[in-house]
Amino acid sequence: MKKKVLTAIGLMSGTSMDGVDLSLIKSDGNNEFLSILDDYCEFDDELREKLIKLKKKIFSVEDLNRFSEELDDLEREITLFHSKLIIKVSQNINEKIDLIGFHGQTIFHNSDEKISRQLGDGNLLSQLTKKIVVNNFRKKDLANEGQGAPLTPIFHKLVAKLISEKSKINYPINIVNIGGITNITNVFNENKNINKNLFASDIGPGNCLIDEWIRKNSKKSFDNNGKIAKSGSVNELILNQAKENLTIKSFEKSLDINDFDLSFVKGLNFEDGCATLTNFTAFLISQGIEYTRKLSSNLNGIYLVCGGGRKNDYLIELINEYLTDKNIKLKNIDEYGFDGDFIESQTFGYLAIRSYLNLPISFPETTKCKNPTLGGEICKNF
Repeated sequence: MKKKVLTAIGLMSGTSMDGVDLSLIKSDGNNEFLSILDDYCEFDDELREKLIKLKKKIFSVEDLNRFSEELDDLEREITLFHSKLIIKVSQNINEKIDLIGFHGQTIFHNSDEKISRQLGDGNLLSQLTKKIVVNNFRKKDLANEGQGAPLTPIFHKLVAKLISEKSKINYPINIVNIGGITNITNVFNENKNINKNLFASDIGPGNCLIDEWIRKNSKKSFDNNGKIAKSGSVNELILNQAKENLTIKSFEKSLDINDFDLSFVKGLNFEDGCATLTNFTAFLISQGIEYTRKLSSNLNGIYLVCGGGRKNDYLIELINEYLTDKNIKLKNIDEYGFDGDFIESQTFGYLAIRSYLNLPISFPETTKCKNPTLGGEICKNF
């Protein structure tokens, strides 16, 4: 019997807090997938500043309680922003939207305390858009002893399958997502038993340290193509100390941008600080890639990079330099028919469909949960 194909909007606002990625997809929640459109809508300066300032206040559960009123106000504002974007897109397409996958804006994530707080009111969004909304994707995974992240691997598995079929690429296929945090998904083969063919982990910072340094020390929000870092000089003493003292202790837990800070480059000038941070980030990413590489008996395999970090040519160049295994080469996922800016928003459309169809979205080998875990909460408020 043919499985039902649903149409979903996926929404993702990442750790850079600069705006919302939106993707409209069709899928059966398994192997069928069609991308219809992708769009990006930037936050205005006022909303972005509010988010950044509030994020800097939240370091604990106590902080979530202390700033609850501020959080609630900003959650409403974020939800209204998303609703306007959805309504605008809905008016310009000839598609019936079945579901909305609403990730929201992560403001606090602590896998040890099993708490992940995203700003975004699913019930309000459902009421405003007159659509079924799926949100709160991480809650059930955390309750099932998982890390709550990464959630992209089950979609990465489908992406790997589609790329393998279209481009005749052999497994293993590895997808490296360099967003605020970097995570990797290793798809070892096409085996339907996910626990035998899939591994995923957060492996280090992505753009978070570089972006924060740029924002703190200039009017820019990111290092376009790594030009600022390339113009600076690496402080080798500070870099080597960071490599020794600030490495990732375990790839068994999810990461948050609050796990990293800029204190070790304090005192460096703008360009040198950026150069040192970019080198440190590249070093940690290379370490994570080489750790996960050891998990596959087949050491050959392609590494496809998605997320904003793939556009930083200097960062990619440095990762390749730090990799001791020179057989590993990072390739841009855009070369294989997927837009690397929208993999995560497409993911949350796909996860919304899987959640609605009562299919698991996280697995022991991806988030360390006890067993395959169902997904987000379904909101229908119209």
